[in-house]
Amino acid sequence: MNKGDLIMKIRDIHMNFHSKGICVRAVSGVSFDVHKGETIGIVGESGCGKTTLGRCIVRAIEASEGEVIYTALDGKEYDFLKIDRKTMKGIRKEIQMIFQDPYSSLDPRMTVLDIIAEPIKANYPKMPKAEREAMVIDIADKVGLNTSYLKRYPHAFSGGQRQRIGIARALILKPQLIVCDEAVSALDVSIQAQIINLLRDLQKEMDLTYIFISHDLSVVEHISDKVGVMYLGRMVEFGETEKLFASPKHPYTEALLSAVPVADPDVKMERIPLQGEIPNPANPPSGCHFHARCRYCTERCKTEIPQLHEVDGRMVACHRAEELSLRGFDYADA
Repeated sequence: MNKGDLIMKIRDIHMNFHSKGICVRAVSGVSFDVHKGETIGIVGESGCGKTTLGRCIVRAIEASEGEVIYTALDGKEYDFLKIDRKTMKGIRKEIQMIFQDPYSSLDPRMTVLDIIAEPIKANYPKMPKAEREAMVIDIADKVGLNTSYLKRYPHAFSGGQRQRIGIARALILKPQLIVCDEAVSALDVSIQAQIINLLRDLQKEMDLTYIFISHDLSVVEHISDKVGVMYLGRMVEFGETEKLFASPKHPYTEALLSAVPVADPDVKMERIPLQGEIPNPANPPSGCHFHARCRYCTERCKTEIPQLHEVDGRMVACHRAEELSLRGFDYADA
């Protein structure tokens, strides 16, 4: 498969949680494409459904509706949400996940060597121990782990080192797609930069594709080729990173970008405060879910749900996307 080929088609994904007669719509009709070698950033406030979407994509949880059409390394297409367990086990090694918390995602009773080797044992149980350990040493070296520490336990490592262990575990089976769920949000800023640079280097070296979930727009802008903005379970804007940051077409995207700090004391960004709180996903508002917090709201916004449509080379779910001139991040001032 060549760089740029379509490897995943995510179509109309819904994820509903039911409790005591209440239906919480965590993800509602999300669709986008993923091409080999690119990084798709997924952003939004806490509770917008971005992590749930990531877990649906890797089938860590079963989506209520939708399709995830995945093109495997053997060239065959699979509907990832409908295949049986046997087929699933055969291709799951091609899609891995890096988790948010480097402390709780590692088993404290296992050595680093065993943690990284665990996917090999699950998929290739007859592999000789010496060959398995050689693979672990090789991937540990790639992610910047001191291989002399492989016999230690997770508690002996810092947060950044633990996240490197998690990355090594995700890469040990040589996948082609990795879902990074807030992979740097629990780390110090200086360590975040190291991990982001590591992920970019590994992407080039191992021909990886990322779906990068984060609430930090500055991180997403740095690593992503395309960005999808989610609000209350829906995708409200999706497009190329530079275009989206420079000229957003959805009012929610504009508000998010206004909160991005600029590392220049002479540049003053006008903050666009969002009124109120995120609506209850169990009882979302009528029409556009964002209308109660939007300063451009009209009567149509209150009654009619906007559908994603193309505006200036990106997909936008806003009734007024064509007429509004919204302010983005000014690259000239950065």
